[in-house]
Amino acid sequence: MKKNCSSPRNIKWILLILFLCIHHTVNADYPIFWQRYTADPSGIEYNGRLYLFCSHDTYDPKRGYGYFMNDITCISTDDMKNWTDHGEVFHAKDSKWGAKMTWAPCVVHRNGKFYLYYGDANGGGIGVAVSDQPTGPYIDNQDHPVVGMNTPGVLLYDDNHQPIKNKKGVPGAIAGSENWGMWCFDPCVLIDDDGQAYMYFGGAHPDNSRIIKLKENMVEADGVAIKPNTPGFFEASFVHKYKNKYYLSYAGHYFSKPANIEYVMSDKPMEGFNNPGVILPNPPVNDGFNNHHSIFQFKGEWYIAYHNRKVAYENNEQDHRSREYMRSVCIDRLYYNEDGTIQTVKTTRDGLKQLKNIDPYQRNEAETMAKGYGINTEFKVKGSSNRIVNSIHDGDYLKICGVHFANGGASKFSASLSSLKGNGRIEIRLEGVNGLLIGTLPVSSTGSWDQWQTMTTAIKQLGGVYDMYLVFKGDSDKEELFRMDYWTFSK
Repeated sequence: MKKNCSSPRNIKWILLILFLCIHHTVNADYPIFWQRYTADPSGIEYNGRLYLFCSHDTYDPKRGYGYFMNDITCISTDDMKNWTDHGEVFHAKDSKWGAKMTWAPCVVHRNGKFYLYYGDANGGGIGVAVSDQPTGPYIDNQDHPVVGMNTPGVLLYDDNHQPIKNKKGVPGAIAGSENWGMWCFDPCVLIDDDGQAYMYFGGAHPDNSRIIKLKENMVEADGVAIKPNTPGFFEASFVHKYKNKYYLSYAGHYFSKPANIEYVMSDKPMEGFNNPGVILPNPPVNDGFNNHHSIFQFKGEWYIAYHNRKVAYENNEQDHRSREYMRSVCIDRLYYNEDGTIQTVKTTRDGLKQLKNIDPYQRNEAETMAKGYGINTEFKVKGSSNRIVNSIHDGDYLKICGVHFANGGASKFSASLSSLKGNGRIEIRLEGVNGLLIGTLPVSSTGSWDQWQTMTTAIKQLGGVYDMYLVFKGDSDKEELFRMDYWTFSK
């Protein structure tokens, strides 16, 4: 991002700002979310914001590392750099039919409702949870999954009309699929221009790719699932439409590794797919492991979201096998050729432009950031929609991209905080964790975590556009120092 080096009031400031502009180090655009492990991002534009719904990778103390994803994380942005953490918006426990996991979500908006489709573990099927708001909460009140093993067309049958099974009795097993059988998961739903909805799903083998129509109520399958032509298909079905062409993309050729994102095209939503190509090679910092994506428009431009293992590396996770289950979401631009084919995506570390600057003179939620190092978020009050930044320790920080100090700069910094002991402080810095210090806010005790106070400190006046870092300091890195609700500057 190009910095606006507006002239401060004396030559000392001019020299400092010129130094920062020249020596500013570009930071990674991937990952875009740091505070928890997330994967399988699905994007949707709504009311000027881009929402990404992600699987939430967790650690199970009883079983160790694995794909133990039992809730869905939602984040959103309106500038493509700073992301708001909305937390976990759907939990498997809120599934009436008894789903155990919530893998690889897909969200669509229809008739004033948001429909979140997800896959259950162990072939349980594909469920749907519904909400009035993109940020939930989502509830699945269905007595059964939308699509399951018993849905017509999901399993392959032999000449006697019996489901094909392997030697272990697993239905839908096919030679070459490592005897896994049909994976009834990874849903993607497309609502076509005529109002007809289609679900794309499946996994474990090219013959396990499926498409089925949905009824208008969006919670029931309609008819029989069919098998499209998807050479090399392994998992992660996704479909989008561009200039009357349907693009069915997926993670392919996983048996031969690495897992590229590949695609086929058609003039129809359920048949005629051909001309396979590669959209996204296995991304950097991914150890050659799986990938899962979505393709969408935001403010008229096309993007692809996917995941890698960058946060695990940043957290110094040494175990290669453990990193498989510690994923982090990424995003890049996507372009088409004149003939309608998709250009192979060039993965970048800082390839996206910030679409708008942050206004520091209004209330800015602490959970909106470009990077949250060491921190987490939670609801301020259980059942509310307002979240706060918590788990703040010595050395943690927030990075906020593109903060525009207009009209000559600011004179005061304020933040809404709670603290038990009052043994911490916030350093306000520009352009880096060790960048130009423009002020320090001592955090005093509020008596309890439920008591909040607006605290203020003077800062050195400064004008221009900068990446701002709120660096948290304290006497110990062993205990939580304080919590933050929002911040603002005064002119």
